Amino acid sequence: MPEFIKHYVRIVDAINHRVGIFAMYLIFPMGAILLYSTVMRVAFGYPINWVMEMSQFMLSAYYLLGGAYSMQLDAHVRMDLFYGMMKPKTRAITDSFTILFVIFYLVVLFWGGVSSTEYSITYNQKNYTAWAPVLWPVKVIMTLGIFLMLLQTISQFFKDVAEARGRPIA
Repeated sequence: MPEFIKHYVRIVDAINHRVGIFAMYLIFPMGAILLYSTVMRVAFGYPINWVMEMSQFMLSAYYLLGGAYSMQLDAHVRMDLFYGMMKPKTRAITDSFTILFVIFYLVVLFWGGVSSTEYSITYNQKNYTAWAPVLWPVKVIMTLGIFLMLLQTISQFFKDVAEARGRPIA
């Protein structure tokens, strides 16, 4: 593989590694928010109306920002009825082909995410609830997560092609 592709793979992997580690720790503030809500409701009889939405937003950030890191670690669930029996080189060839569909899907998803985020920022879109938070922060995180996943998928494509050619990218 050309050196610029190897460099791209190293940069994208490093970025997604750091973002993925950060995303892993989002589970703790989310748990703290839910615990706070429970204590306030049960112990003091004071329900908090913003907690459920905030925990949903944090969960969205958790899995959208962590998705690329999961791909990097090969931790996504896959149907491997036949895949598990293939040789590594055959797997790489299969992955090189099938990942093109994932890239297409992520490009369309990213395009929609950018459009939705732009609309949300332009019109200061708010959620239709009692709390009525603005939606642009979660949409920015959503679009960033999709973008990072797209970059990681392209990186994975390059790794699969290199593996199929018998010269893996380290």
